[in-house]
Order: sequence, then C-alpha cells, then structure tokens
Amino acid sequence: MSTFDKHRDTLEVHETMMGASKGRLAVALDLLTDALAMVGQHGVYCQSTRMPGKPTLDIALVLEQIGDAKELVQSVIELEPGRGRPPGPPEAR
Repeated sequence: MSTFDKHRDTLEVHETMMGASKGRLAVALDLLTDALAMVGQHGVYCQSTRMPGKPTLDIALVLEQIGDAKELVQSVIELEPGRGRPPGPPEAR
C-alpha cells in the first residue's frame, strides 16, 4: 500500500485547504511529529548508562534528525510569496 493510499483522507483535507504541495508537506510534518513523539517515548525507556536521564546516543541522534527534518518542512510551508520573508535559513534573516 502506498503512502498516498494510507493517508488518503488526511491528504485530501490538507491539499484542499493548502494546495497540493503544501498540503502534502503538512501531512509529512504530522507524520514526522508522530514519529518524534514515538521515538521520544522510547527514549524514556532506553536511557544512557553514561548519562542517566538522557536517551541512548542512537535515539538522541534519531530525535535530532527528525527535529531537523521538521524544521526544514516548516520553513517551506511558512514561506509564502508576498509575505516579505526572504528564503533561506532563519540565521540569514
């Protein structure tokens, strides 16, 4: 089953509200958020022996990568022509 089949209803709603590209990015952002929550919860149970209270290194890296992907997707969704915000990373603004 393809991604488009699995998330058909959600895609339809978001694409109707935001257009095809931004709607798909919004659904991708929702999926990344869900993954971030699941991995974060897993990190509660798999804590580092070197740093108690912190997730293991592999989980910390996955959390960081998902967080970075979310930030990139958010930057694309928020950029709309005519809003006066130049493209590029927030540090460059």
